[in-house]
Amino acid sequence: MSVASTRHAKSAKESSPVRPDALTSLRASASAAMDRAYAPYSGFRVGAALLTADGTIVTGCNVENSSFPAGGCAERGALFAAVVAGHRNFSHLTIVTQADDPTPPCGMCRQALMEFSPALAITSVTTTGAEAHWTLAELLPSPFTPRSLRQQ
Repeated sequence: MSVASTRHAKSAKESSPVRPDALTSLRASASAAMDRAYAPYSGFRVGAALLTADGTIVTGCNVENSSFPAGGCAERGALFAAVVAGHRNFSHLTIVTQADDPTPPCGMCRQALMEFSPALAITSVTTTGAEAHWTLAELLPSPFTPRSLRQQ
């Protein structure tokens, strides 16, 4: 893990009051979701598990399409499923990939998550055990928000 990732790991852990057993459940849920990913073109399978304010875990996986823009990311898949189920507040997101290095959410996922949980803690792990931690605000320091829509 790089020096920057280590710094991020400390600040994300300090801001995340998630119990260790919940983190274990998030990791297992994200891993199971990754196993169900549909990634025949890139081979880059991703699973995500989102912890809601009431302790519910909602998962998502990436789903590719031969028309590449028609695919979807695991993180937004979990977010959309959570919203459909009536959840609007989230405390933690765990991502699992088979990459060599932990992978943060893409820009589009960061923006979508920001709408609901600017203080979201994020953990990214690989199947080989590499791990990184961030807060959403660290990954997207100047987001476009509802306030951005206000006209002066």
